[in-house]
Amino acid sequence: MVDSDRPTVSDRADARGRVTIAEIAREAGVSVATVSKVLNGHAHVADATRQKVEALLESHNYLRRRSRPTHTVGLVDLVLNELDSPWAVEVIRGAEETAAQHGSGLVVSAVHGRPADILRWLDNLTRRGSDGVILAVTALTKGQRRKVQDLGVPLVVVDPVGNPDPTIPSVGATNWHGGLAATQHLIGLGHRRIGIITGPDDVLSARARLDGYRAALESAGIDVDPALEVRGDFHHGTGFDGARHLLALPEPPTAVFASSDLQALGAYDAARSAELQVGRDLSIVGFDDLPIASWASPPLTTVRQPLSDMAAMAARIVMQGVDNVLTGGMRRIELATVLVERESTGRPPAR
Repeated sequence: MVDSDRPTVSDRADARGRVTIAEIAREAGVSVATVSKVLNGHAHVADATRQKVEALLESHNYLRRRSRPTHTVGLVDLVLNELDSPWAVEVIRGAEETAAQHGSGLVVSAVHGRPADILRWLDNLTRRGSDGVILAVTALTKGQRRKVQDLGVPLVVVDPVGNPDPTIPSVGATNWHGGLAATQHLIGLGHRRIGIITGPDDVLSARARLDGYRAALESAGIDVDPALEVRGDFHHGTGFDGARHLLALPEPPTAVFASSDLQALGAYDAARSAELQVGRDLSIVGFDDLPIASWASPPLTTVRQPLSDMAAMAARIVMQGVDNVLTGGMRRIELATVLVERESTGRPPAR
């Protein structure tokens, strides 16, 4: 059954003047990833689907003629395996809305860390003549960076992997302060055994959150216990496994700081499998404040990371040129994080 009152892409385009990738995907009945594959010229799209998407793109003037620069901003996501993950959706939204305000389109690519995918993206970038590139949680080799620079394309990194290259502007968040605030919140509730499920060791934001956690413990006179530190990868599975490991310790923690919301929700499932009630028997704090954080049961206490704003800032920088007043001469910009208190944290249970 079709809802005749639902606005079509054309309705939204008339109101705003242009459409987004997400709107075209909804109208075509496909995913954002499929639209991105069509934009990037990937072969693994059914002919009928490709024709449908291309017709929508053309009817709404999403792409300009290939003989001219298309004024697109390439967004490459190296860490996430799916473009439709909650983290990626927030980043895409911020970059796309800003590009739209400047009359530009956005081409989204996923490379999954595979060299062949990166080479394919670089070839597509060369053909498109993009105005700028945003790399989200990714890293290029020196040779790959040189190829982008030889094209004269401005390059900005969002949430960089490893130590930021001092020659490339990067936009991140105050991850250390976020880790500090999350742990201080738990300490303030009376917790003394606080576990942490970290992100990948090679990701700058994950290391900063771990350092903030340790700093909060040390400032409160609580010894840092390596047994309470479990490595993760920001995804649900390591949140579940990490929390299950912590809860199996001879002296388990009364609280867990998960370095991402997805890991926190994995910890929720581990707590339930141990017949523990989140917020009463075990306090859990996440990081990101994705929409799913407020939908969780109980709603998740988490550190809000301004993902959309970070991507929007990166888009503004590349579209106005790297050496512009937005950066103020700085090569590293960090936007503030904020602790959002909900119902997943409380005082430690009496034992």
